[in-house]
Amino acid sequence: MSAPRETLPSRIPLARLPTPLEPSPRLGAALGIELLYKRDDLTGLELSGNKARKLEFLVADAEAAGADTLVTCGGVQSNHCRATAFAAAKRGLGAVVLLRTEDPARPPEAEANALLDRLAGAEVRFVSHAQYRGRGALMEEIAADLRARGRRAYVIPEGGSNALGSLGYVLAMEELHAQLPDAWRRGPVTIAYAAGSGGTGAGIELGLRRAGWREARAVGFAVCNDAPYFRAAIAALCAEARRRWPELPQVGEGDVAVDDAFVGPGYAQTTEGGLEILRRAAREDGVLLDPVYTGKAMLGVATRAAEGALPSRRVVFVHTGGAFGLFPFARSLAR
Repeated sequence: MSAPRETLPSRIPLARLPTPLEPSPRLGAALGIELLYKRDDLTGLELSGNKARKLEFLVADAEAAGADTLVTCGGVQSNHCRATAFAAAKRGLGAVVLLRTEDPARPPEAEANALLDRLAGAEVRFVSHAQYRGRGALMEEIAADLRARGRRAYVIPEGGSNALGSLGYVLAMEELHAQLPDAWRRGPVTIAYAAGSGGTGAGIELGLRRAGWREARAVGFAVCNDAPYFRAAIAALCAEARRRWPELPQVGEGDVAVDDAFVGPGYAQTTEGGLEILRRAAREDGVLLDPVYTGKAMLGVATRAAEGALPSRRVVFVHTGGAFGLFPFARSLAR
C-alpha cells in the first residue's frame, strides 16, 4: 500500500478509532462467503456510526470558521441529524435540524432519533417533502437568520456528504487495510456498504485508490434513488475532493459500482426479506443491523452471494450503524 503524500485538513476527535474488524460467526458461512464486519456502528458519539468519521472533519471546519451553531437536514429519523446534534452538544455548539415529514403541521411523535435530537438540545424544524426539495436554500435561510441575530452558523449538507465529510472514509480504508489478515490483503476483496447520500461511498472509492489497494472492489447497495443517481453523485463528490486536494486519485462514474435492486418501496421503507436478514444477523452473529440502511445492504450481499454475483467471496461489510432506526419498525420485527 502506498504511503499518503497529500496533507488533509485537520479533524477533531469525535470517533473512537480504529473500529473493530470482526468475523461473522455463522451468517457468512450460511451465505457461502467469508464475511467480516467493519464495525463502524461502534465509532462512539452515542451510536452515531459512519457519521462520526465525517463529522470529525466537518465540525473541525466549523470551529475553524468560528461557528457556534450547526445547521443540517435529513428525514424525520435521520441518523445524521441526531449525530450532528450530539456532536454539537459535545463541542458546546448549538444545532438546528431540518426534518422531512409528511405533514409539518402534524409532526410525528418524538421517538428514536427524533427524540434524541431534542434530548441533545437541537432545535427541530419540520418541513414537507415538497419543501425539502429546496433544502439547500432553506438551510441557507436559517443560517442567514441566525447570523442576523448575532449567531455564527455553519451549514452541513444532508448526510454530511460533501468532499470534506468524505475524507472520513478515505482514512477508514487505510485503517481497514491495516487490520485485515495478510491473505485478505493479497487477493480479491469485496467492500460492501449502504449508499444513502453518497459521502461514505465517495470516501471508500477515493480511499481504496489512495491506498493503492487494487485487489479491493467496492459495491454500494442503494437504500433510495437508483444506481445512475449514486454513480453520478459519488463521482461528483470525488471530483470535488480532487479539486480541493489535487493529490487525491481520480474516480469517474464508470469506476463506481452501485446495486439498486434492494431499495424496496423507498427510503425508510423495508421488505420482509430485509427484515428477515436483519433477524438472521442478530440471531446468528449477534450483530444489530437496521431496516433503513444496513439491512438493505446485507440483503443485497446475501442475494448476490447466492447468485455468485459479488466481485469476490471474501466480503468486508462496512457496518455504518443506524440502530435507533429499528424502533419505528418494532411491530414488524416482533412478528
